[in-house]
Amino acid sequence: MMNDRRNEEYAAKLGWLIAEKTVSGTGATGEGFPAFRTLLAEEFPNLFRAAECEVIDGALLLRLRGEDGRAPVLFMNHHDVVEAPGEWTHPPFAGEVADGRIWGRGVLDTKGGLFAMLQAAEELVAEGILLPRDIYFFSSCNEETTGAAADTVSSLLALRGLRFAMVLDEGGMILDEPIGGAKGNFAMVGVGEKGFTNLKFTARSQGGHASTPGKGTPLVRLGQFMAEVEKNNPFRTEISPTVAEMFRRLAPSMHGALGRVLAHPRLFAPVLKKAIPAASATAGAMLRTTVAFTKAEGSAAANVLPREAYVIANMRYSHHEGKEASVAAIAQVAERFGIETEVIQAGFDSPLTDYNSNGFRAAEEAVTAVFPDVKTAPYVMAAASDCRFMGRVSDCCLRFVPFKITKEQLASVHGADENVDISTLAPAVDFYKILMQNKDI
Repeated sequence: MMNDRRNEEYAAKLGWLIAEKTVSGTGATGEGFPAFRTLLAEEFPNLFRAAECEVIDGALLLRLRGEDGRAPVLFMNHHDVVEAPGEWTHPPFAGEVADGRIWGRGVLDTKGGLFAMLQAAEELVAEGILLPRDIYFFSSCNEETTGAAADTVSSLLALRGLRFAMVLDEGGMILDEPIGGAKGNFAMVGVGEKGFTNLKFTARSQGGHASTPGKGTPLVRLGQFMAEVEKNNPFRTEISPTVAEMFRRLAPSMHGALGRVLAHPRLFAPVLKKAIPAASATAGAMLRTTVAFTKAEGSAAANVLPREAYVIANMRYSHHEGKEASVAAIAQVAERFGIETEVIQAGFDSPLTDYNSNGFRAAEEAVTAVFPDVKTAPYVMAAASDCRFMGRVSDCCLRFVPFKITKEQLASVHGADENVDISTLAPAVDFYKILMQNKDI
């Protein structure tokens, strides 16, 4: 009953955050963002009175002082959200509670996580609990667009000489059967994220009238090139130590031959390198660089052959192959079709955190304390987050929000009807409270 009452109170507070519209693209000083920062100070008065507060390029940085000189910890969740097009069962910017869930844009990505971490700190301050170290809180205003605020703030923290024992940002959540056959609930804790770069592939010709097309016109060559990349992967597939550990932790929950194979990922690496990408796009993306063709342009008229046509691709490169080798691998394929390759956005590299680190162990212990039936596994994120910049100030950068969600709810991120069960709010707050008080990170 206590948690039921807490969940209802928490859902109401989170609903107010959802209702304050903070869509990326309006600018950090545009409509919604200053009002949202004011709303946070009103919702979490004890924390904002006790903490030192800075607004940097529209982003919020708080410092809550602890007892001693232990290395500080940084908790992150951004407050900007994407637009909310399409048909919604409940208005996207109302924060409505219905059917045991709270609905709205940003409830998972990531105003829900922001609420839970700040609520945890609010309660610790109100209870007069002294923290063992300084705790920093960072919430950016443009994670969904450029990540510029996190880039700026991480550089500033580095200039101040700060080194964090752990950074915890958005990322994985608690999922049932994260990979097909792995029965049970798993806390998927990201220990890194793939780098990304945007590429432009250009094919040229003399152009001409569409009534007399020759062979190998630009769009045809681009199509052949894209089909070749999709059919014959040009990137190296490798089972990293992180992915091998993820497989080992999932294996006991799987029955039959697959469970036995995943329990010994090094021994069965040749089989897994072929089987995993075929069975799961999500798991396969952890084994190699991926590329997605997202935009294209050809002739301006339907009856004119283009002198120049191009496609844009988003590449997420693996840690084992890296950016330069991944670009070189696909450029070699493009060259076979007479296509030029250009890097139009280079991205930012993110190192991997050791899953044996004190920070990962502390996160796992907090999961177990709050969710006794949940097992923890490391993984590598394919998506980008603000946390990629925090390698400048910490060797332990983790990506996890302690919400139990369904596959349907996961699919609602950046889609319609984004929602989360209100029953997961109190446990999430408790997770953060345990982690903030941990002396052994």
